[in-house]
Amino acid sequence: MDFIQAFWLAVVQGLTEFLPISSSAHLILPSAILGWQDQGLAFDVAVHVGSLIAVLAYFKNDVTQLIQSWVGSTFLGRASNSESQMAWFIIMATLPVALVGLLAGGFIELHLRSIAVIATTTIVFGLLLGWVDWRVRGAKTLQNLTWKSALIIGLAQVLALIPGTSRSGITITAALALGFDRNSAARFSFLLAIPSIILSGGYQILQLMAETSVPWLEIAFGTVVSGITAYLCIHYFLRLVDKIGMLPFVIYRLVLGVVLILIYNGLI
Repeated sequence: MDFIQAFWLAVVQGLTEFLPISSSAHLILPSAILGWQDQGLAFDVAVHVGSLIAVLAYFKNDVTQLIQSWVGSTFLGRASNSESQMAWFIIMATLPVALVGLLAGGFIELHLRSIAVIATTTIVFGLLLGWVDWRVRGAKTLQNLTWKSALIIGLAQVLALIPGTSRSGITITAALALGFDRNSAARFSFLLAIPSIILSGGYQILQLMAETSVPWLEIAFGTVVSGITAYLCIHYFLRLVDKIGMLPFVIYRLVLGVVLILIYNGLI
């Protein structure tokens, strides 16, 4: 992989980590259309680390308050507050995907990574996102979040293990279906990304440690590019989501799904 390929793949993954458009669907395109090689485990680790740094940097005040309140109420006997409750909601919403990923990760990797599956989920969950944004979306904010709604969003996140679904896409869809407004749905999805990225990135780092040769320059480059891209993506998505809605992402997913179908049938 040269640095031009590394740059564009890091940009794509930095964007698709948080936009509701599916990273796995995009990873097929460079190899299928341009003949690029798979980016490899080291690069996967790099972009995960970059995305994690970006979301932690953007929500640094929120994360600090959540951790301090959770530690204080859980271990230091302090009274529970909205921040400690939110921390528990995030933990609760992460448990389903962690458990299913541990138990069924091998099956998903073996049987559900085909272009046909990814094209189907890209289209189906894109249409679902558009429908709930148009017909169901309400005005709830994160102040209205309960353990039941957090658990439902967490259960929906399990579907993101199927390639093409989009982790941010399905969690935003679930939050909108529960009546939350767009900004609140996106913010909870991004906060929920933190433990998810830590878990998946940590697993990849354990795998990378078994390799004898680690391309540190490639990792550093991918981390920086992915981190900057992801940070800008979070910033502008949260600023614009109430204005632009989900329709542009729905249309994009439909077009992308059709392109993947054409690739699957050998027409591209």
